[in-house]
Amino acid sequence: MCSIIGYRGKNSAAPILVNGLQRMEYRGYDSVGIATKSKNQILLRKGVGKVVEVNNAVQLDELPGNIGIGHTRWATHGKVTEKMHTHTQVILVKLQLFITESLKILKN
Repeated sequence: MCSIIGYRGKNSAAPILVNGLQRMEYRGYDSVGIATKSKNQILLRKGVGKVVEVNNAVQLDELPGNIGIGHTRWATHGKVTEKMHTHTQVILVKLQLFITESLKILKN
């Protein structure tokens, strides 16, 4: 299982994403990652553990940008290791799709 959350707005995305992931943590608590877009760069932080643990370790909620996506994952097979944390490519693709869909909505 996993949870996915996205945000696009006037406020900083990262704290909103972290708060949302904490609320949905029962859907995935083995690893977490968030990606934000700031100044035409996609920034990513991730780690193994519960949202609060990873946030304390890598300051997820300090990523700049007002658009982003967050993801938690629950390991369904095997041990929880650094190798099993959220996959960068998956998060980046989801972020790009989120940005694209948001732009379509705004244009309509």
